[in-house]
Amino acid sequence: MTQAIPIDSAYRPLAEPILVAYLTTIPAVVEILGGAPAEWSVREVGDGNLNLVFIVKGGRGGVAVKQALPYVRLVGESWPSPLSRAHFEHLALTEQARLAPGVPPRVHHYDAAMALIVMELLEPHLIMRRGMITAIVHPEFPRHIAQFMARTLYFTSDLALRAAEKKQRIAAFTGNFALCKITEDLIFTEPYMLAANNRWTSPELDDIAAAFREDLDLHVAISRLKLAFMRAPEAMIHGDLHTGSIMVTSTETRVIDPEFAFYGPMGFDVGAVIANLLLNFFAQAGHESQKGERDAYRAWVLQSVRDVWTLFRAEFLRLWRENPTGDAYPLALFAGARGAARLEVERQVFLDRLLVDTLGFAGAKMIRRILGLAHNLDLESIADRGRRAAPANDPPCSSRANSSWRPRASPASTTLRTARSNPEIVAERISLSAMPGENEAPWAPSSSS
Repeated sequence: MTQAIPIDSAYRPLAEPILVAYLTTIPAVVEILGGAPAEWSVREVGDGNLNLVFIVKGGRGGVAVKQALPYVRLVGESWPSPLSRAHFEHLALTEQARLAPGVPPRVHHYDAAMALIVMELLEPHLIMRRGMITAIVHPEFPRHIAQFMARTLYFTSDLALRAAEKKQRIAAFTGNFALCKITEDLIFTEPYMLAANNRWTSPELDDIAAAFREDLDLHVAISRLKLAFMRAPEAMIHGDLHTGSIMVTSTETRVIDPEFAFYGPMGFDVGAVIANLLLNFFAQAGHESQKGERDAYRAWVLQSVRDVWTLFRAEFLRLWRENPTGDAYPLALFAGARGAARLEVERQVFLDRLLVDTLGFAGAKMIRRILGLAHNLDLESIADRGRRAAPANDPPCSSRANSSWRPRASPASTTLRTARSNPEIVAERISLSAMPGENEAPWAPSSSS
């Protein structure tokens, strides 16, 4: 992590006075902001792990400015990170805007040498994670995010693209290997071993962390997921699609921060969304001032898990039926009524396999957020450490048919148990009609599973 990374000689991190001077050289941005530059306000709002983020407002309007730093901000200069990630974010934003107009922020200006993007200021949008911590319902979110994922994944896959074009698109993102390496290490490797980056609520979760380090079946399962992540360029994925990368209002859903984008497994994006919904579900018990006061919100979160997958599946299948333009599954091999019927069966099987992948990646993302680096605010904002992490004596899954069951106030340990589930078993038990009901928790393994 200490290897030096080349930096363009024109690059310099921007602070408030320098940023204002810089923006005055961009006519399109001056027009958006309006008023005298001396009256523009600048506020640094970056609360992520990697970058500088500014909100700049003028007399007429505002913009968001995102600049990559030559290191991982969460850790510091001891962990260099290439500025080229801004290039891949810009590339992904451009593609996402083409495939899902109105979902990613509009790009007003991109400066490769400065690793800087000036983009649409999303107001009055709220970071979805922060809204969910305070139990805000976002009614349109499941439909919007399902459509976004279906369109960006389907139209960049072999189901829609000719092989030559797909390979060119894969090649355009291969240089983003440094951010892929972050994912490979922090999600698929380090939480299962002793690593300097790891942290968890200690000593409450010490025994669970040790058990994960000793569970060789789990190590095989996570290694298979890591291999799929490394070798399966199925489609252009966002690569970091969690509720902190989604901004919402009651009527809009916008997706930001695709700097981890590359061609990878489709289930990684879908699994990331589901993982973050489930993390929030389990965290709700820790945010209650009275037991059960957030039952209705938990029910909405679980309904959203169901809706995200079912709506995604339906939209992906619709796109495939209406746009079978890729080199995979050529229609010439499925002529006539018999061929069409057989292809439809295969489409269903394809989505069934994608559900298994999705659940596996969801489990990996949930584990990482509790035992690895860069934790999740849903859990971390629970001030009472014991309430956040104390082991739960939950009943086995066979007894959860009782609609009065609800998770006990031990979000982290319950989440880890659910995340550890075998995704193939989960997929069999959770067919689409068997996803958790309003007062049920997602299926989790009993001690014998």
